[in-house]
Amino acid sequence: MRRFALILALWPGFLAAEEFRTLTGDEILAALTGQKLDYGESVWQTFDETMLTQYYSGSPSSGRWAVREDRYCSLWPPSDLWACYDVQQSGDVIRFVDDAGGTTDGTFAE
Repeated sequence: MRRFALILALWPGFLAAEEFRTLTGDEILAALTGQKLDYGESVWQTFDETMLTQYYSGSPSSGRWAVREDRYCSLWPPSDLWACYDVQQSGDVIRFVDDAGGTTDGTFAE
């Protein structure tokens, strides 16, 4: 019985550590600027201070990024359309959430 009580006592803390928190615009800038995210399977993305972004998934792609109204936005030429996402964080994991609720998770690369 004591072991069960201990598990229950620790479980809420474990769940809280796994929760994602939505970031504000300033927090998005602080979290992403100068960083590299690893999306797994040799796919990664960098976020330069100059607001340029590099995405690699078998071949490189260059774009621009910005923060608008507490959302991460990106532009990938030759398109001239900006796509924006809510950004959430849980520890070293950044989650991008599109308007349809789809998610993409990246982990800060070392």
